[in-house]
Amino acid sequence: MKTKATLIGFTAILMWSFLALMTAASGTMPPFQLSAITFAIGSLPGLLIFAARPERLKALRQPAKVWLIGVGGLFGYHFLYFTALRNAPAVEAGLIAYLWPLLIVVGSALLPGERLGWHHIVGALAGLAGTILIVAKNGVAFDPAYTLGYFAAFLCAFTWAGYSLLSRRFEAVSTDVVTGFCLATSLLSLACHLGLETTVWPVDWMQWAAVVGLGLLPVGAAFYVWDYGVKNGDIQILGASSYAAPLLSTLILIFFGFGEVSVRIGLACVLITGGAMLAARDMVFKRSKVQS
Repeated sequence: MKTKATLIGFTAILMWSFLALMTAASGTMPPFQLSAITFAIGSLPGLLIFAARPERLKALRQPAKVWLIGVGGLFGYHFLYFTALRNAPAVEAGLIAYLWPLLIVVGSALLPGERLGWHHIVGALAGLAGTILIVAKNGVAFDPAYTLGYFAAFLCAFTWAGYSLLSRRFEAVSTDVVTGFCLATSLLSLACHLGLETTVWPVDWMQWAAVVGLGLLPVGAAFYVWDYGVKNGDIQILGASSYAAPLLSTLILIFFGFGEVSVRIGLACVLITGGAMLAARDMVFKRSKVQS
C-alpha cells in the first residue's frame, strides 16, 4: 500500500517536469492570470466527481486549519514564487525555492512514526547538487540588492515543504478537498491578477492547448496525486525524488529542441538519479526481501 501510494505521488513529479515546456508554450500570459485560469481548470475533475457523487461534497466540511494549510500551501507557494521572480534573478530565486525537497526530507523527522536516516539526507543533498548543475549553468551571484526576492524564495520553499509535511498530519482528510483548495487558489490568483497585472490572452489554439494542459496536469492532477502520496506513501522518498522534476524538465526541453545535451546534464542525471535511489534504499531492499 505504501509503495503504491509513493508511486502515485511520484506521478506528480513527472507532471511537474512538463511545467516549463507548457508554460513556455502558453504564450505571454502574466503569472497570476495563468494561475487563476489553470487552477480553475484543475478543479474541474473534482467538480465533475462531486456532480456525479454529491455525497462526496461532505469532504469539503473541514476545520479552518485544514483550509488554512491547503490554500496557504497552494496559493502561498505560487504567490511567494512569483514575488521572488519579480524581485530577484530567476536562477538564484529558483535555486533557493528548490530547497523544499530537502526541507521535506529533513522535516519528516518530526512526523509520527518516521525515522530519518543518513541515506535520506545524503540522497536529498545529491539531488540538490544535481539541481544546482542544471539551473546555475552560468554561475550563481547572490546580490544583496535582491534580498526581498531571496527572502520570498526562502519562504516559498518553507511554504511548500510545510504544506506537504502538515498534509501528512491530516492523512484522514480526503483528497477530495484538494478541489476546494484549487478553487480558492484560483479566486485569490484572480484577485492578484486584477490588482497587479494587465490581462493578456493566448493568440492561437496551441497556446490555449498549453494552458488547458497546464490546468489538467502540472497545475491540476499533480496536486491531487501529491496529496495522496504524501499522506499515504513514503514522504522521505518523495521529497528526495522531487529533484527529478528539474532534470526531467530539462531533458524534455532538450527533446523538443530548446536545449542541448552536455556533460553537465549527464552529471546532474547521475546525482539526481543516484540520490533518489539512495533515499529509496529501505523501500527497495524491503521489497527484495519480500520477493525472496
